[in-house]
Amino acid sequence: MALNPQHRDNFEDWLTDERERLEERTEYVAGEVFAMTGATEPHNLIVTNIVRELSTQMKGRPCRVYANDLKVHIAPADACCYPDVLVICDAPDFHDQRRDVVRNPILIVEVLSKSTEADDRGDKFALYRHLPSLQAYLLVTQQRPQVEIYTRETDGRWIMSDVHGRDAQFNIAAIDANLSLAEIYDKVD
Repeated sequence: MALNPQHRDNFEDWLTDERERLEERTEYVAGEVFAMTGATEPHNLIVTNIVRELSTQMKGRPCRVYANDLKVHIAPADACCYPDVLVICDAPDFHDQRRDVVRNPILIVEVLSKSTEADDRGDKFALYRHLPSLQAYLLVTQQRPQVEIYTRETDGRWIMSDVHGRDAQFNIAAIDANLSLAEIYDKVD
């Protein structure tokens, strides 16, 4: 998110403006509007690799994998964000008939960059935790093969584990998917 936010009166006003804006994406948090930065080539490769791997594993199952352009509305926190990757199982709960804002991801993935890392770890993760459907949150580092996996326990606590090195693999229990860092970082220098 940007350091100098603009102000909007409410979520619906922001959403109307966001849908009309073609050249710039923004995120909304409690009346503040934050411009989003562009992504690097490694960031895009990592997102593409994760979407490919998850989509392959979700084939024939009720889960859907989305990248970049689907917004997540976090009503309890009065916020709306664009995750890098998200997974929804069962039917998507759309905000309205435009079908560009959802409310029920089970998994969210953010690829870290220097400009977003503090926010992805802090404020944004705090917002995402308001989503009752969210069961797993992944933070993927661009500079080296490393993934942090945050998993919601039945009592609501979040447990973190991490994997690193291209030979590492991990399971996302919420969607019963296995990912390898070799696949996530394929063609990433």
